[in-house]
Amino acid sequence: MSRRRVVITGLGAVTALGSSVDLLWDGLINGRSGIRRITQFDPSDLPCQIGGEIPDFDPEKYIERKEARRLPRSTQIALASAMQAVQDAGLPDTMPEPERASVVFGTAMGGTDNLIEGLQIFWEKGYQRVNPFVLPSGIPNLSGFAIAKQYQCLGPNSTIVTACATGTQTVGEGAELIRRGAADVVITGGTEALMRDYAIAGFAVMRALPVNYNDAPDKASRPFDLKREGFVFSEGAAAIVLESLEHAQARGAEIYAEVIGQSSSADGYHIAAPHPEGLGAIRTMKWALQDAGISPEDVDYINTHGSSTPLNDVIETNAIKNVFGEHAYQLVISSTKSMLGHAMGASGTIEAIACILAMRDGIVPPTINYEYPDPECDLDCIPNQAREKCVDIALSNSFGLGGQNACLVIKRFQE
Repeated sequence: MSRRRVVITGLGAVTALGSSVDLLWDGLINGRSGIRRITQFDPSDLPCQIGGEIPDFDPEKYIERKEARRLPRSTQIALASAMQAVQDAGLPDTMPEPERASVVFGTAMGGTDNLIEGLQIFWEKGYQRVNPFVLPSGIPNLSGFAIAKQYQCLGPNSTIVTACATGTQTVGEGAELIRRGAADVVITGGTEALMRDYAIAGFAVMRALPVNYNDAPDKASRPFDLKREGFVFSEGAAAIVLESLEHAQARGAEIYAEVIGQSSSADGYHIAAPHPEGLGAIRTMKWALQDAGISPEDVDYINTHGSSTPLNDVIETNAIKNVFGEHAYQLVISSTKSMLGHAMGASGTIEAIACILAMRDGIVPPTINYEYPDPECDLDCIPNQAREKCVDIALSNSFGLGGQNACLVIKRFQE
């Protein structure tokens, strides 16, 4: 029995480059950085004072004021991105067949900020002053609930929490629901909004953040560059509508691309550092290619995890060489985190959208801030300026804390 084909029909994004897919894509292809000095709190006492904040998000454009107050920012932006994607797909406000519609969404840290604020109120003022919405607003699956409620998606509703691999794995798992016939429509994606002092402090003591670019925030995220210091912490959300090919064609939907392969794996090595030989990354890319039924030579572009950390970028480069052999020097790679920073659970979905739009427009976003070549990162990372290129097949990598790895294979749609 042949498996069902999975196509992409809707996109939505709220990122450091703006609260729409058009703003995201315009920023990426023009090499514009969304990294700025943090404004959501005073970062003066921290060694890293910059981040990828969303500059223009207004929750009341999407959610009634009373309801918005009850939702953490991570769920607000998740719902906004899903609403954009559903509208882009041309689907109605209520799914015509609710039990055939599903949600697979994810986050790395969800509504942690609301939980901590609730704890502070409890410690300072007692339990009677605690907001009754504190605990529900902190659950990781709140975004999935909000999206399912908004559109009456009554099929399987799953929440993926695999750190930085989340946003890629949600799309892969959503595709699997359609492949096995459990759903016809799946709203997938990831969200993160934890621009808080304790989050920056936590990553700073791990020595994971850049500390010498506070006066030049747009230069701080520099994947594959010799002077990279660490990733830039960001916020954002993105959503992708997946459909079975038959369902999309039956309603005359515009199809962006097709998901033909996906995989995930574990390093089983270290909570924060990737396996030194990149074995988890290698396994994930190989399995994704096998799942897609293609050879390494078929791939045109890889949107890398490319986090801008000294360790990760070298290991990912070597993993790509291991999987692709000599073809690694023929394909192109880039890291859109150079412009967006690292939005944790949302990054993978944002990067999948970058692959889809590169395919649509024949232009691949660059890796900005590439000024000092690192001899250990010697692949073509499209330095500093976007490049016109026909992309028929793209790979998107995400590797995260806890040794979580995920990979997607996206193909130009053909009947």
